[in-house]
Amino acid sequence: MGGQTPAESGPEAEFTVDQLAAKVGMTVRNVRAYAGRGLIPPPRLAGRTGYYGADHVARLTLVRELLDKGYTLAAVERMMSELPDGALALGVFETLVSPWTPTEPEVITEQQLADRAGIPHNAETIAKLVELGIAERQDDGRLRIPNPDLLRTGLEVIKLGVPLEAIFEMLPKLFSHADAVAKVYVELFRGTVWREFADAGLPADGWPEIQRTLENIIPLAGQALVAAFREAMGREIEVVAYEELGLAPDSLPSTG
Repeated sequence: MGGQTPAESGPEAEFTVDQLAAKVGMTVRNVRAYAGRGLIPPPRLAGRTGYYGADHVARLTLVRELLDKGYTLAAVERMMSELPDGALALGVFETLVSPWTPTEPEVITEQQLADRAGIPHNAETIAKLVELGIAERQDDGRLRIPNPDLLRTGLEVIKLGVPLEAIFEMLPKLFSHADAVAKVYVELFRGTVWREFADAGLPADGWPEIQRTLENIIPLAGQALVAAFREAMGREIEVVAYEELGLAPDSLPSTG
């Protein structure tokens, strides 16, 4: 049959279902199943062969990303039904998750963790780190550290002489406050920029602006939080110094 052959590179690249599955890291069976559920639009047909393009790649990549993050297939279906074309949807999704993604997870042994902390290996300590989500046990007995930056900070605090038990008691409070601050910023965006966009019917030409807003608001939120925390920390140090040393706050060097 003298039909067209798919282009495999460039902006107009097209793929057969086998090529599409390989490109997005899925089985052909899964691609067909997701297509049957309406998660991707129908392919371009040439004779009896279907050809898929960049939008199909983007949408299936987004499906895989969402499923990998623990969303149910039903939840993914709901989200995908309300999103614009795949490329825009994937761009917005990556903007949402990428800036908050910590450094690459690290895998170490329990003894390596103890050595870094400068403390003897203790099974109860490891169990507590797993309970707090700082570490995850792997089948081979090693530990996966989802956020090495968080662990590194904790180890530095231990080296300053703060007891491990005190850190374990503090961490849930820290996580709770971090969640509360995150909700403040998310609700700010949701109640203003997003609400206006949603009320307009999620117009396709408005998604790029939503993405640009997200790209800018996330680092600004972090900067504002650090600035506010620095000021609050200075005030708390002055209060504690007064309470513990009997010094008047105005007798201390300025922390501003």
